[in-house]
This record gives sequence, C-alpha cells and structure tokens, in this order.
Amino acid sequence: MTALEIPKFGELLSPFISKVPDGTRPRFLALLERGAANRYRIWAEQLPEHSAVLLECAESEDEIANRIEGAFALDEALRDGLLAPLPQATQTYYDAFAPYDIWDQLRIQANAERQGANAWRSIASVHPDAQVIEVLHSCSALEELSADALDALIATHAPAPTH
Repeated sequence: MTALEIPKFGELLSPFISKVPDGTRPRFLALLERGAANRYRIWAEQLPEHSAVLLECAESEDEIANRIEGAFALDEALRDGLLAPLPQATQTYYDAFAPYDIWDQLRIQANAERQGANAWRSIASVHPDAQVIEVLHSCSALEELSADALDALIATHAPAPTH
C-alpha cells in the first residue's frame, strides 16, 4: 500500500496555469473543476452504493464552473490559449490519484476541495468587483460542502484490516 501523500494542487498545476493568457486563469480553473466533476462521476460508478453523494459533489463542481464562467467573461481570441494546457493539466490531476485506492483518492479529493476553496478566496482577496467577490466566496462555500460530504462518506468506511 502506498503511503497517502496529499499533493499541493496549486503547485502541481502551476506549470499549466502559468501558460494560460493573463485574465483567463479563473476560466482555466473552472475547466479544471469540470475535470473534477468527471472524476466524481467515475467514482460514483466505482462506488454505486455511494453514488448519490458523489454525484452531488460532481454537480457542485459543475456549478462552480458555471458560476466562474458567468463571472469572468472570455475574450474569444484567448480561447485557444486557454484550452491548450488543459489536457496535460487534467492528466496531471488524475495522475495524482493513480497510486491510491479509491478511499484514499477520496481523502485526497476532500483535501483538494479545501485547497480549491482557498484558491477562490485568494482570487477574491485581490478582485475589485464586489459581485465577482461574492461569486468567488460562494464557490469556496461549495468546495467546502463537498469536502465535508466526502469526509462524512469516508467516516462511514472502515479501512480494511492489515495482516
């Protein structure tokens, strides 16, 4: 069994985030939220007895993306630059979970949700528009709700005994 190591997703994904055009980073993060939503859907298929919770978390990820896309307009001339690093970033995110069993993956994701909440708060702390700040804080709240839901789900799962 691999020891659980929680990645610092901001650092892990910074090489890709730094490649997107200035002003599009929140939109890029929204696309990563959609990737996380897909990951939740995969987990829901793997743990059908817990699919309701996992699909609810997937919906939250999509809702965060929707809110960010609504709050941050995209200059269509920047779309290609925004999308270019996405496949590698998504693969890097997925690869961070690969060495672990599904329950440890969920533990990592719960932590990733809290990291995401902090990222939205960080963006809000320097944003000049009060309405956008409100959206960012609402996204932080959704991230934390998902983290709490995962923590509650994980608490119901007793780890397998080791011999």
